[in-house]
Amino acid sequence: MRTKTLKPVITFATTSDAMAMEAEARAHGIPGRIIPVPSEIDAGCGLAWCAEADEKSALLKGIEEHAIAHEGVFDVLLF
Repeated sequence: MRTKTLKPVITFATTSDAMAMEAEARAHGIPGRIIPVPSEIDAGCGLAWCAEADEKSALLKGIEEHAIAHEGVFDVLLF
């Protein structure tokens, strides 16, 4: 049986910001993937970026280094 684990989730104000995140992630090897915003989070856009818990520092470093626009950073229990 799968169990939920705490994962970093990045939210965005616009879909364009989420798509920019995806492009930067591919170009620079930033970990994670686009997911629908979890119901536990209220965000301006319906898309979020999620990575594994052990990738959180690399994710945050990539966002900072490449000045990726985002709305918030949350730790959420997800499958």
